[in-house]
Amino acid sequence: MSDGARFVRPTLDQLPPSDPVAAPTTEDVSLGLNEGLEGAFPSALAAIAGALPRLNRYPGRGSDALVSALAERHGVPPAQVIVTAGADAGIGYVCQAVLDPGDEVVIPWPSFPSFLRDTQKRDARPVVVPLRDWAVDLDAMRAAVTGRTRLVFIATPNNPTGLETPRDALIAFLQDLPPDVLPVVDEAYFDYLDPTARLDSIAEVVRPGGDAVVLRTFSKLYGLAGLRIGYAVGPPAVVAAMRKVQRGYDVGSLGQAAALASLADAAEVERRRVANAAAVEALVTILRRHGLEPLAGSVTNFVLVDVGDDADRLTAELLARRVAVQAGGPFGAPTAVRIGAGSGADLALLDAALASVLHRGR
Repeated sequence: MSDGARFVRPTLDQLPPSDPVAAPTTEDVSLGLNEGLEGAFPSALAAIAGALPRLNRYPGRGSDALVSALAERHGVPPAQVIVTAGADAGIGYVCQAVLDPGDEVVIPWPSFPSFLRDTQKRDARPVVVPLRDWAVDLDAMRAAVTGRTRLVFIATPNNPTGLETPRDALIAFLQDLPPDVLPVVDEAYFDYLDPTARLDSIAEVVRPGGDAVVLRTFSKLYGLAGLRIGYAVGPPAVVAAMRKVQRGYDVGSLGQAAALASLADAAEVERRRVANAAAVEALVTILRRHGLEPLAGSVTNFVLVDVGDDADRLTAELLARRVAVQAGGPFGAPTAVRIGAGSGADLALLDAALASVLHRGR
């Protein structure tokens, strides 16, 4: 029997295989996926419970209630907001809406792999710009823009480094781009940043009329990774095009209800932001105790640790002890591991696993 390979578009060979990955069990310590410390907000759990009897009904097409609430929160018309299955889906939709084969996309690297993969899915060409001292090199990014460039991706804070791009420099970079180049600013970790100092690209770039698409998510601090819900805010014509390529019902009822309920709980957002900072500090203390030095300056819920040639081995040996961390290879950092903050119990198990792996025979 044929394997069917003759039917597959040859350009997909540039993409890595996407094999099923089992979800962590309750016995596993999941520190590799940058998940929030806690589950859904109490208000979200109540909203989910209220929505359960109606699961025989399709969800609201276009997430209209949540779109309206997000538009009001950000001070933009609903026509500038699209709710997606995580911020990750927004990356794919903007690529489908903007890119033709042969177009170029400027991407800092290491960074989030979907910037690269969704560009390649469109048969467009990623132009990868290396980080400088682990920071996004805005000057090099600008120099990489050509007449064929259609999109520029930038994540702040960046994943996997956890570092924030300075606000004034980033705003100047966005304003300096040619008018036919659309920047996409991924702010997936926005809620972990200091509210008094952080860049809010929606308020400071998009709302005043700037051309940019800004991505946010409920997967991290809001604890809704399992429900896959995020959103994008951008120019009306771009958002309208993203809606054209979006599946009609790709965001489920429970995710919409949970996100809508979560928006009202500002006190819980602040409590979790403070708790996360304490958990990251505890994580750093553990790593240093075992001779590992995280990259300084992370403002997210994870840290990056350069361990040289031992990254894959360390990841495998920790996993054998039921502690999952993320090897940096898929993110363009093959000598590093990315480790997320966890609960006190999670960090205790990480501590024990590191002692077993790194101090054997001592």
